[in-house]
Amino acid sequence: MRRRRIWQPIGALLVAGTVVGGGIAFYSMGNPTKESDPSEIIVRYRTDTVSEELVKPSLEVFNTSKEPVSLGDVRLRYYFTADTDTPYAFNCVQAAAGCSKVTGTVVALDEPTDTADHYLEVGFTADAGTLEPGANSNGIDLQLYRADHGKLKQSNDRSFDGGKTTYKESKTVTAYKRGALVWGEEPEGGAAAAPGGATGSPPAPAIPAGVMFDDFNYRGPQDPALFKHGWLVRTSKGGPGIANTWSADGISFPPAPDALGAQVLQLRAQTDGTPAGTRQAALGTLKQKFRTGTFAARIHFSDKPTSGKNGDHVNQTFFTIGGSGSKYSELDYEYMPNGGWGAPGPKLDTTSWHDADKNDRVTSKSEKSLEGWHTVLVTVTDDAVTYQVDGRKLFTNNKKYAPRADMSVHFNTWFVDLPFKGDRAWDMQIDWVYYNAAGGQSTQEVEAAVKGFSDGGLRYFDTVPAPAS
Repeated sequence: MRRRRIWQPIGALLVAGTVVGGGIAFYSMGNPTKESDPSEIIVRYRTDTVSEELVKPSLEVFNTSKEPVSLGDVRLRYYFTADTDTPYAFNCVQAAAGCSKVTGTVVALDEPTDTADHYLEVGFTADAGTLEPGANSNGIDLQLYRADHGKLKQSNDRSFDGGKTTYKESKTVTAYKRGALVWGEEPEGGAAAAPGGATGSPPAPAIPAGVMFDDFNYRGPQDPALFKHGWLVRTSKGGPGIANTWSADGISFPPAPDALGAQVLQLRAQTDGTPAGTRQAALGTLKQKFRTGTFAARIHFSDKPTSGKNGDHVNQTFFTIGGSGSKYSELDYEYMPNGGWGAPGPKLDTTSWHDADKNDRVTSKSEKSLEGWHTVLVTVTDDAVTYQVDGRKLFTNNKKYAPRADMSVHFNTWFVDLPFKGDRAWDMQIDWVYYNAAGGQSTQEVEAAVKGFSDGGLRYFDTVPAPAS
């Protein structure tokens, strides 16, 4: 069977057993054989809801052999019928080992059946763990959905069984070990020929330590995976901008065919020109654990509102912040297409802070339009901070303004003021975000790393250690 890869999301897994050290290996399934003992692995399945918007398979993997099984050698396939040409996306909600331990790929069958024309293939990283004889991975809670968030039908999906609300064996979910079918029954008509090799294509790049990457595959601001992956939607009071107007209403994850993945993070600020009719949007990491290294994001800045009259002093922001008092630290990208604070636009302010109470900061201003997609970088050492856009250096500040505390990472869209009445909305989009604690990187190095993650089926991982309590 030939495969056509159309979408490569990522999730996570729950693992019992021994953790495997070293790098992370990925195996392209190619065309799996049926030569291995099918009793080596058993897969159990359940689902807790029957929804028109979301597929929620939960899977368990059992090692029934007499030898240890590395989960890095295992692939699972959940078969379904796509209800549209729109790409499907995937994430994981619950996993003991964290959501950095699994890749996910949605693949179209070249020989579809009435109940299967696609499958979700879930693969495990080399450090996901080893199942000893008799061991169970415990539950792997997944979400599969249309990237346009439209309705779907599960009753004609081969692997779906709404009656299995507790874990039971399911042979419509197949399992493979190093390319060989070891559990379940493939869709009739979609049977595979022998692969060219036991491991298929070369392994994908290993996930490095001290790195965070997210391609923003989520269903919306209430998606439990968003919180599990370390993000917080701001709804608290305060500034900046129009005070006390932060709302989850402006956070969405629309489809984006031109982005690295099939979805982007979108932050919408909207207003009718009054404080009561204003909503601002912000998303940030829950933990302050990022300091020296490279921060990067691919961002779409907007020079015009998505709807309504132009002219707002709107601020589209990517920034890091942490600490307080003598350890206060903040690094800002602020793009204002129509200017703000008495200065005309379009302009991009890059600012490093030392003391917010005393307004002690250094700022560089770039006065040009940045409409469209751009890769923005901040490289940080103990002695300096350097800002870059698309590989072009904008500004470097000295040691005084380097961060003195661990920081969180944020994206905001907000209004500096409200200069006129009338309905309008502004959108800022983010394709991906990346952080590497291992020193300064160039734009080319970051983009190559991110592409490697995407090509390997990675959509999210975070190996940055949590701050000491």
